[in-house]
Amino acid sequence: MTIKTEAELQGMQRAGRVVAETLRTLKAAICPGVTPAELDALAGQVFRQHGAKSAPRLTYNAPVNVFISVNDDIVHGLPTQRPLAAGDVVSIDVTPFVDGYFADAAVTVAVPPASPVVMRLIECTEAAFQAGMAAATAGRPVHAIGQAVEQEVKRRGFTVLRELFGHGVGRAIHEEPNVPNYYRPQDRMKLHEGLVIAVEPMVSTGRSRRVRTLRDGWTLSTTDGGLAAHFEHTVMITKGQPLILTA
Repeated sequence: MTIKTEAELQGMQRAGRVVAETLRTLKAAICPGVTPAELDALAGQVFRQHGAKSAPRLTYNAPVNVFISVNDDIVHGLPTQRPLAAGDVVSIDVTPFVDGYFADAAVTVAVPPASPVVMRLIECTEAAFQAGMAAATAGRPVHAIGQAVEQEVKRRGFTVLRELFGHGVGRAIHEEPNVPNYYRPQDRMKLHEGLVIAVEPMVSTGRSRRVRTLRDGWTLSTTDGGLAAHFEHTVMITKGQPLILTA
């Protein structure tokens, strides 16, 4: 969506605050022994406290409150009853619907203690997001974001999962434009003030850029067993640095 009024901005900020509180709550609960299903139930409690609904459940009939992906699962993971173990890589993707607005953010957390490569992967993914943010200013083409993301990931020795994009968001969970995480010269659409997008690098320790869908029909995983990390915020484009709505 494109934010044109103060009421629309306040609506997106309300949705963003629910995202931020949910992520804080789930991050604090991650430890060896907790299950993704328990984390999902905790997210449902936060949603209910704020009158929010799960956007994946509402829009796509997903059987979850939030998606939780572990290790080589990248995104859209269905929360399981398998207890988390030390060293696991856990990506939490939170998308509520609040009073007519959708907001979307994700974070990846390592269950302590974590290996050095896992910590570098998570640091790389967050740095790639920051690089994409620096390129996301009004008047620049969408492909500037992807170019900045992939350059940062390559510099740190990891792999962008090219089949997974960011997207517009606001009045629906997925809107135009697509926001690739690599340079695609055909993505020439100019970013404009007020445009709301989800910038979300998804990065792997493996070599393959491809993804596969698991038998559950939801979970997307790496094809070579590489560990995956995901970092995302919903942002509004301005003339300068984008305004993060889900922080």
